Amino acid sequence: MLAMNYRGPYRVRAEQKSDPVIEHPNDAIVRVSRSCICGSDLHLYHGLVPDTRVGMTFGHEFTGVIEEVGPGVQNVKVGDHVLVPFNIYCGSCFFCQRELYGNCHNVNPEATAVGGIYGYSHTAGGYDGGQAEFVRVPFADISATVIPNDIHPDDAVLLTDALPTGYQAAEMGDIEEGDTVVIFGAGPVGIFAAKSAWLLGAGRVIVVDHVEYRLEFVKNYAQCEVINFLEVDDMAVHIKKITDWLGADVCIDAVGCEAAGNAMQRLTGRYLKLQSGSATALHWAINSVRKGGTVSIVGVYGPTFNAVPIGNALNKGLTLRMNQASVKRHLPRLFEHIRAGHLDPKQIITHRVPLEEVSDAYHIFASKLDNCIKPILVPPRAPRFDMIH
Repeated sequence: MLAMNYRGPYRVRAEQKSDPVIEHPNDAIVRVSRSCICGSDLHLYHGLVPDTRVGMTFGHEFTGVIEEVGPGVQNVKVGDHVLVPFNIYCGSCFFCQRELYGNCHNVNPEATAVGGIYGYSHTAGGYDGGQAEFVRVPFADISATVIPNDIHPDDAVLLTDALPTGYQAAEMGDIEEGDTVVIFGAGPVGIFAAKSAWLLGAGRVIVVDHVEYRLEFVKNYAQCEVINFLEVDDMAVHIKKITDWLGADVCIDAVGCEAAGNAMQRLTGRYLKLQSGSATALHWAINSVRKGGTVSIVGVYGPTFNAVPIGNALNKGLTLRMNQASVKRHLPRLFEHIRAGHLDPKQIITHRVPLEEVSDAYHIFASKLDNCIKPILVPPRAPRFDMIH
């Protein structure tokens, strides 16, 4: 099959690899119809995630048609068009029983804090991802979700990670009616967090970024206020100034370890690897939220040290909430929002790129060229929508 192949930082290409095979009775093989490049993939692309090995195939956002199932699979069948959450989970362990699917105890032999994630280094289990023609899906009975006939396939692929993560970011903020919510990062997750904040009762939504076309997009898509941080001397002071000197009720970090930090943060995080990237957005969130407020963190940080102002969080009495999104838990509600017209995820898709041109797609997305918000990769033998829907 054709698959994205990681060759080292900033080096990816499409190459022939062996087709995946059934390894366990509960596996399925899925022929990919669509896969996305996620902002989290850029952490891998830039060499910021430990144990990202040469030869790995990235891609944790994908949909496809089931080609083959193991003898233990009963809930899905060959020919089903499915979306596959980015979490790999068993469905039966202590954490899965509590709907903490991103923390499954049985799918990551590295035994780190995170469970299994498709195409996300060996710190997340070493599973190949969906930027390929075919992918092996473990525990297919509980993870592969048949796409309802009234859900557009382009919406479905965004339900595998970006939309549920943005929605959970807002949910973890414990937003109360009328709250002011500030989101750091106007990538796809930040865009969906802004849109979701309104659904959960926010009275004011503000998105912070420095890329003008992204700010313009989120302003129109999520009907929110925007701030270009390059035009602000001190983010915490600025947020307090526009919130009656109290601070925001909720701050969301939708950036993670690749925030545009100061010189010291770039040196210690991105170059010397002494901390998990530059946690500028997290600093801003902690310092910009009001006393007694909530900070929600969905930006990706590696499993290593970060210099975080925990003393400020303590003395302000903040609630910090964070986790990988439990995609499966959110799907029923998000289906409802899409059907009701409250959410239209596919509007953020700006680029459709053949899988053969995956290196160009990564370059465009990473370098923020051509007003790129969300790129989708289309494998050469992808099932046509008219054959599926």
